[in-house]
Amino acid sequence: MYVHRLSSAPPQAAEPKCQFAALPWRVADGDQVEVLLMTSRETRRWVIAKGWPIKGLAPNMTASREAYEEAGVEGYVAMAPIGVYAYDKRKPSGRLQAVQVEVYPLQVSVEHADWPEQFQRDKLWLTPQEAAMRVDEPGLKALLADFQPLTRR
Repeated sequence: MYVHRLSSAPPQAAEPKCQFAALPWRVADGDQVEVLLMTSRETRRWVIAKGWPIKGLAPNMTASREAYEEAGVEGYVAMAPIGVYAYDKRKPSGRLQAVQVEVYPLQVSVEHADWPEQFQRDKLWLTPQEAAMRVDEPGLKALLADFQPLTRR
């Protein structure tokens, strides 16, 4: 006799998708490195700016655009990612989509008073260690806790 057991975990879509994220950072109070977190629009969790690939834009420039749209910051974005983390995104169907996120540091030179998603998100400057304690994804926690930027000269 065959017995089908139902799993309490939602089904997961097979192939991981890729997103590109910016980790905005600055030096405050002389030598204190701070990173910028913002809340997600739906769950209000603390996250970094990220998005899906944009046709015609390099991954680091996609990350830079997301930082402007989600947090109103611009600056120098690195050419290479500092790391990758993974998370599961819940799709409208209830399925989970595995996502890998490439993270590009962005040294902030301009923080705008107005930006596209300013009424949809909160943002907060924190030390990398403080930021690591506020995010949920283990891989992002590790990237934040170990973050030591190379300053642009």
